[in-house]
Amino acid sequence: MKTTKPTKQRKRLYQAPLNERYKRFSAPLSSKLKESHSTSSVPVRNGDTVMIMRGDRKGSEGKVTQIDRKKYRIFVEGTTREKVDGTTTLIPIHPSKVMITRLNLDDKWRKKILERKGVTEKAEIAKEEPPKKEAKKKRKTRKVTENSGGT
Repeated sequence: MKTTKPTKQRKRLYQAPLNERYKRFSAPLSSKLKESHSTSSVPVRNGDTVMIMRGDRKGSEGKVTQIDRKKYRIFVEGTTREKVDGTTTLIPIHPSKVMITRLNLDDKWRKKILERKGVTEKAEIAKEEPPKKEAKKKRKTRKVTENSGGT
């Protein structure tokens, strides 16, 4: 049973193992990728090209260079800030605030996952189609015979 208490939700968020954190790194796909892969979101990985949808850097696009699963942040190429001493640092961005525009499909397991999702979606669409009408079967009715009790 899932809890509704905010304290327990925060506790589970920050004490989650890495395999659960991976799932929380999902970001929505662009409309073209949604059509081709028939899924709406995928976890962000290094090498994906993303567009920032929120904040000061809204509209900028770049490749994901680093992922910090401990702090739930990704780092996008080109989004830098100049510090007081003159050095530049990458700005951390939450993965839900970006949209994936190009997927990095170098990983064969990731390809299989996307293909599997596409197959199940197509199967569900096929199930939703109305079934063909079958011939109605005649009901067999039992004849009820009244027992004549000797009155």
